[in-house]
Amino acid sequence: MDGAVANESMPANNGERGSGALAQLRAMTADICDVIALTAEDDFHITTATIMAGNAVLVDTRATDLEYDRTPAHIARGGIDHYQITLCVEGEMRFSSGRREVTLRPGDIVLLDMAQPNRTVLRASGGRTHLTTIILQRAMLAPRLAHPDSATATLLPSDHPHARLLASHFAALGLPPEPEAGNVEVTIEAIADLMAAAAGGTADITAGVERAERQLHLAMIKRHIANNLETHAITVEELCHHFQISRATLYRLFEADAGLAHYVREQRLNLAFRRLISPAARDDRLIDLAVGMRFSSDSTFIRAFRRKFGLTPGQLRELADNWLNETGAVPAIDTVLHQLARRRTSQP
Repeated sequence: MDGAVANESMPANNGERGSGALAQLRAMTADICDVIALTAEDDFHITTATIMAGNAVLVDTRATDLEYDRTPAHIARGGIDHYQITLCVEGEMRFSSGRREVTLRPGDIVLLDMAQPNRTVLRASGGRTHLTTIILQRAMLAPRLAHPDSATATLLPSDHPHARLLASHFAALGLPPEPEAGNVEVTIEAIADLMAAAAGGTADITAGVERAERQLHLAMIKRHIANNLETHAITVEELCHHFQISRATLYRLFEADAGLAHYVREQRLNLAFRRLISPAARDDRLIDLAVGMRFSSDSTFIRAFRRKFGLTPGQLRELADNWLNETGAVPAIDTVLHQLARRRTSQP
């Protein structure tokens, strides 16, 4: 939980208000922190959503003005030993731990060490403070830090390039993963590397900052491509303008994927594959699918599809129809691909 409360101590996807909600929150967090409402108790409101994001937990919180006080007595009870990377979306968050104090405003990001006593105050001037937090196990982040016990309250202000880069990933981690948009675990690792570098990382982490930046930029661009495969918004010119990068940088990012054009073509074919085995699209015409995937003609689309998957779109649709008629469901995409690979290897 943002500031002082661990996610496992809060109900997920809840929206509670009033004195009853405050009493429930206090009861649930009694061993973790003290909760003090800074509004009339009847006006108290908190909403949280907790999502697993690869090897981390994402917690989204909206709350009226309140204070979390995590004392040495709470620390002594144990059970909470993690770091949090918190993005302030709306409102204001004031965090203090020992002599370290920091104030977050929209766009700011902070690294917090929850194994130390701390105090967090949320204020939104009559509205709600909105925070999004990535929770990392200590065993994941501490080895990246030169001084693990003195990293808390490390602030990345909203105008810092890394803050803008990280903020772009917070919202995406809360969405269902795009099949081709990059590995969530790798993204979390890169986020951890950048925050560790800001807080005083080890020599290896400091030397790897450029690699982490590249990974996050690439994941962000791939997510944009995945969301625009059926549009004209993924030309080189558009991508360079949208992400404020040079052509040379864009091309370098996609070298491992055999180039940008090849990557985009492959993802369009993958999307076409998913459409073709979907019962909802069984009546769609192939020419419409080819045009939607931005191929110049249906024959160009069919040739590219056969080269990649070893059968034509029509043959795949026929197989999908047979699976559906025999079992009442179409297998998962990975199962279909595995069956097709086995079929190709068994053919003379």
